[in-house]
Amino acid sequence: MAANEHTVPDAGFIYRGEVVHKRLRPVQHKLRYKVFSLLLDVDQLEETSRNLSLFSLDRFNLFSLVQHHHGHRDGTSLSEFGWEQVEKCGLRDQVRRIMVLCYPRILGFAFNPLTVYFCLNEYDDPVLMIYEVRNTFGEDLTYILTAGEPANGTYAHTIEKAFYVSPFNDVEGDYCFHVLAPGDNLTIGVALRIDGNPMLRTHFTGRRTPLSDRALLGMFFAYPLMTAKVVAGIHWEALKLWRKGMRLKDRPAPPPQRIVYG
Repeated sequence: MAANEHTVPDAGFIYRGEVVHKRLRPVQHKLRYKVFSLLLDVDQLEETSRNLSLFSLDRFNLFSLVQHHHGHRDGTSLSEFGWEQVEKCGLRDQVRRIMVLCYPRILGFAFNPLTVYFCLNEYDDPVLMIYEVRNTFGEDLTYILTAGEPANGTYAHTIEKAFYVSPFNDVEGDYCFHVLAPGDNLTIGVALRIDGNPMLRTHFTGRRTPLSDRALLGMFFAYPLMTAKVVAGIHWEALKLWRKGMRLKDRPAPPPQRIVYG
């Protein structure tokens, strides 16, 4: 399939950058991986799929997004899921559009440790944030928080950790999110604090590129099999932590609710 010049400048973007993960205690460990994510308007996913040759919605392609792997995971569209949460939070009159940030499926495969929904007002400022967390055991939990007021362009909000993610951590502490809203650059930062002290810090920083078939083809060759490497990297880093003396924590049953409101 040949790449063409079709672009979807308002309905989607590519953010290419890197993920940095730092463990501060009880042992120190740091990783850094080059990755890219797609930022897509949930109300224009079908149009985006029609306008691109290399990206498809809910069907196989070089790049794709499968909606039943996100949101309610019951066939509900991401648009329905996102606007349902906006309504439940009483923010329908403030939110103009919802953008979702995630790794695309590449040749049918993806693993998204964190999918982020930006619920934006008419000025493209976040009003509500939706964080969809997934672990390698096939479990997931969604945290929903109001964005709050920015400080120097950064939105910060905190919620109690309620879900088993890293096999080296118990379910305790608080997640502290720091977000630079989508623009030319984007940052998603998450710190895990226990008793007020940081244990983990991770962030994704990316620079915006217009979404087009040409750009997607460039991503395919610049980041070959990226989504498979995400899973391989998780297990490789876990092995290195084990060799540093970290030991696995018992995995509790997942929480009965799949959505937590902050």
